[in-house]
Amino acid sequence: MSLNREKYQAFVTLLEQLRSDATTGQIVAPELRRRVASLQQLFGEEIVPLADENWRVQSYQTEMSKQLRLLEIDVMFFQGARQASTVQTRLQTISDRLTTLIQYCNAILQPQAEGEK
Repeated sequence: MSLNREKYQAFVTLLEQLRSDATTGQIVAPELRRRVASLQQLFGEEIVPLADENWRVQSYQTEMSKQLRLLEIDVMFFQGARQASTVQTRLQTISDRLTTLIQYCNAILQPQAEGEK
């Protein structure tokens, strides 16, 4: 499982970096769109193929896939924002979505509870 853990940890690191940049407002729309596309590609190529019989992990992966699609939509709304207050609201939404993704990854990385197989 260590290789799987490494892949999830690398994904978490990228999510945290993007969240940090979005929170500080140090990112422009084209860069944000590029990095989200990169995250989606990494998820599809590195995380999804990690076949796991555990229903818990499969559930988290399904939710992560959904959150990544919603993140892409959030970025499109961010690109369309013209007023400063709307830009800040969109960045906060993006940050919240990234936090949710990080929490899902961390839940997968947590040791399984007793009795879970």
